[in-house]
Amino acid sequence: MDNKTLAREFFARFSASDIEGALALMSDDATWLIPGKPDRMATAGLYNKERIRKLFYSMLKQLESGLQLTVKSMVAEGERVALEAESSGDLKNGRRYRQQYHFAIEFRGGKICAVREYLDTQHAHDVWLADG
Repeated sequence: MDNKTLAREFFARFSASDIEGALALMSDDATWLIPGKPDRMATAGLYNKERIRKLFYSMLKQLESGLQLTVKSMVAEGERVALEAESSGDLKNGRRYRQQYHFAIEFRGGKICAVREYLDTQHAHDVWLADG
């Protein structure tokens, strides 16, 4: 599977709420970076594979029927893929999550080894973390 196909497959599995299937496409030592200031957004920081697994399952438990991620565009060069995506999901608390992303994804040995996720951190905070 080439890197673009692998990236698309990762988001397809995630959208199907197949967290383990998505994580199987990542190396054991994979990292995932979520931007933001940890004192303002608890989910900001650098994750290892086990920590991102816990975050994905925590998100899934809060959603009515998963989070649909739609890949809008991709550019690949060597072991890197730059990917634009949009997500859509409704939380059980009635909030609607509609996010736009840029993912910088690195590959090694046919697996995802690093992800840097760029998103609207204010929207993420307002939907997932804000009181009220």
